[in-house]
Amino acid sequence: MEKTNVIRQLDAKKVAYKAHDFSDAGVISALDVAAYLNLDPKMVFKTLVTVSKNKKYYVFVLPATKELDLKKAAKAVNEKSIDMLPSKELLGLTGYIHGGCSPVGMKKFFPTTFDESVNSLEVVAFSAGKVGYNVEVAVKDIGKLFKYQTADITKEIE
Repeated sequence: MEKTNVIRQLDAKKVAYKAHDFSDAGVISALDVAAYLNLDPKMVFKTLVTVSKNKKYYVFVLPATKELDLKKAAKAVNEKSIDMLPSKELLGLTGYIHGGCSPVGMKKFFPTTFDESVNSLEVVAFSAGKVGYNVEVAVKDIGKLFKYQTADITKEIE
């Protein structure tokens, strides 16, 4: 498997992980990744980047089975409102493209919030920083990689 920035950071911080390479499978959505890897979709998380009116950026990490509730997310980061970052701005800001965005190893650290459901899990899977690559990491080890908070930030997929 290709050594992505995420994997290099996991190695550098001595965080155990299980890597998945499904780059030949053509799956991108977190739900499709969960199905392809035969993982519980509640443990496969997607990473979304948002922006506030005053150009502050926030990262939200949530299960494949849910969607981001922008009102709840704004409240979690003490903003009146936030919007999804336009896809065309993602690479320049984070170093990642849509479908390969990871909470680990962005160009710059942004305040990060995991959905509170992460607290009931032992292991979580998220992008390894490239489309077709994923890593499973123990929830207890995420704090070794970066500072984050948890909050109720999701709603059911409509």
